This record gives sequence, C-alpha cells and structure tokens, in this order.
Amino acid sequence: MSAESSSLKFEQMYDLKGRIALVTGGGTGIGWMIAQGLAANGAKVYIAGRRKEILEKVAQSFQGQGTVIPLPFDVTNRESISAAQKEIQTREGRLHILVNNAGMTGPVSRFLNDPSTPEHKDPETLGRALFENESFEAWTNLYACNTFSAFFVTTAFLGLLAKGSDDKAGYTSTVVNITSISSLMKLAQNHFAYNSSKAALSHMTKMMAAEFALKKIPVRVNAVAPGVYESEMTHLKITPDLVDKVS
Repeated sequence: MSAESSSLKFEQMYDLKGRIALVTGGGTGIGWMIAQGLAANGAKVYIAGRRKEILEKVAQSFQGQGTVIPLPFDVTNRESISAAQKEIQTREGRLHILVNNAGMTGPVSRFLNDPSTPEHKDPETLGRALFENESFEAWTNLYACNTFSAFFVTTAFLGLLAKGSDDKAGYTSTVVNITSISSLMKLAQNHFAYNSSKAALSHMTKMMAAEFALKKIPVRVNAVAPGVYESEMTHLKITPDLVDKVS
C-alpha cells in the first residue's frame, strides 16, 4: 500500500492525536457531542461556556483516548475572549480546530404560527403584537451570542490557528461555525431573530473563508447546519407544531 493510499484509511483520516481544539458552548447539546467526538479521536479539547460547574462535570465524565479541559469564558465579552486566548497561547502555543457552537434561542412569538389566536385578527393587530412582544435588547443579545461571537472568537484565535497550520505538511487549521437548517428556510418558525441570526452566520462564514484565502491566511472556514437535535436549547424552542416545519 502506498503512503498516499495509506493516508486514506479510516483510522488515519480521523486520527486527531496531537490536535488542539476549542469548542464554544461545549458543555451541553451539540457542542458537547462535538467535543466528545474530537476527543474520542485523540484531540485535546477545550470546552468553553459561562457555567463553570457544567463544564467541569461533563469534562470529568469523559472517557476516551483524548482529553477534555474546561475553559470557562463568555463569548460575548472581548475581555473574556482575550483571557481565554492568552490561556491557550500559554498552555499550547497554537490551535488546530475552532468550533463556534455557542448559541441561544432568543425572542419567540409563539402566536405567529397559530391563526386561531387573537393576534391574527388583522394585519394591524398582528404587526403590533410582534412589535410589542419582542425588543431591540433581546435581538441584540441573541445576535451577540449567535453571530457576533463567531467573528470575535475567530479573530482572537486567528494567530494561534495559523500557527497550528505549521505543525504538519499539507495540514490547515480549521474553523467550523455551527449554524442551523433554520437559516436556510423562508419560514420564521415563531422566531425571526434566531433564524436570521443563523443566516447571518452562514454568510459570515463565506466572507471569512474568502477573506482569509485572499490574504493567504492558512485557516479554512466552513459551516455545518444541523437540523432538530434534542438539547437543553431545543426543549425550550421546539414545539410539536414546529417539528414538521423544521425536519
């Protein structure tokens, strides 16, 4: 077997030994599953979130060949992001994988998909109900977590990611933004803010990928858009009338 074909063997393609990863929102839901998958294949995975106790609990529960390390920080705060970057810079000096997974549901107007509610009396009533039920503050907080954070975390760690690309010939460090299948839909599903924030993240992924390539920065940027997934967030977000529209 040639060296080239040997590199295509399953265990070689998914061998992450020696790789350093950071997963935001890594203590629960999809983020925790991603972190476990990376660690199970040999990576040293830092999981980020604001709830230190949750991160420590799941990190202690992991059993596998890799390592899971809690790294509490707030992805919506530049000082907190900078402190986390300095921590990984001191400990590792590089980063190979960044998964921007942190997210929240944000404002929801559940009456939108129920035509029997009084809010659907006429366009004026529906418009006023949406206007009064949501707020600029709630939209801002949602976008800060779902969209803005990916920009600030990625740019903060860009230098470490570029250094990670120097470790192995033919290897390029990667950023993976977790968007949502909802970002590709025309329906609001009761939450205009969430769906539009994920759509914005999808487009920002394209811009980052193009800009980094044009500037010859050795970091790839891609997005994954999951469908409905049982998690702490979807228990709050998904109702039976929405499942058919999402799946």
